[in-house]
Amino acid sequence: MMKAIINGIGWVTPAGCGQGRQAQSHPLVPGELEIPTRKQVFADIDRRFGRLDDFSRIGLAAVAFCLRDGMTEEWTEKRPLGIVAASRYGCLPTDLEYFATVMPQHGQLASPNLFAYTLPNCFLGEAALRFGLTGNSMIINRQDVTNLAAISMGLEELAWSGQDGVLAGIVDLRPPTELGGENNCPGSLFLLLGKETRSDVPSYGELELRDGALFFNNAAIGNLAELVAACLEI
Repeated sequence: MMKAIINGIGWVTPAGCGQGRQAQSHPLVPGELEIPTRKQVFADIDRRFGRLDDFSRIGLAAVAFCLRDGMTEEWTEKRPLGIVAASRYGCLPTDLEYFATVMPQHGQLASPNLFAYTLPNCFLGEAALRFGLTGNSMIINRQDVTNLAAISMGLEELAWSGQDGVLAGIVDLRPPTELGGENNCPGSLFLLLGKETRSDVPSYGELELRDGALFFNNAAIGNLAELVAACLEI
């Protein structure tokens, strides 16, 4: 059986920036997504955060809030924690911005700053550097109405690898209008999955993958919004 303990939850959504143990309402709501500033995420000066594209900002910020909620943000030695993030559109808005700088004058004005973030997995490296993560990290491209694909894959990663934990969740901006795509609930949200209960932080409960279906504290879960509501008891 593939099981994990949920030890932390963090997000950047239209509901704002937040973490599970301080939540007063459900974070997965429709609306306009505000891209967080450095001051909203980190107390100390961080020039790297200011250079990130919007997709990387919401991904890194949600990871930070999730680790903070699970009392795992601070570190002195690197630790085997991985990240599995599902995204339907990835960093496509950044790609379009970059190619808008490539087209004029045969690429002579191409932006090196935008180019550095034209892959959706860039923020995974940022998270690994900032938080000392050495586990397996990946972005999966999935059109999944349940938003549970990354959670299931995170449980598999935890079961099959020697990692101590996995951050699993979703990252998506509102899609470019040119695509005609829909994403009424843009944003990023991660769960911190661990192999065992911890004495220093109370868990939200036990997550289990049985024959492809997810169960939280033995109750079937149909989508990520249901899972978060059950964790937060809202």
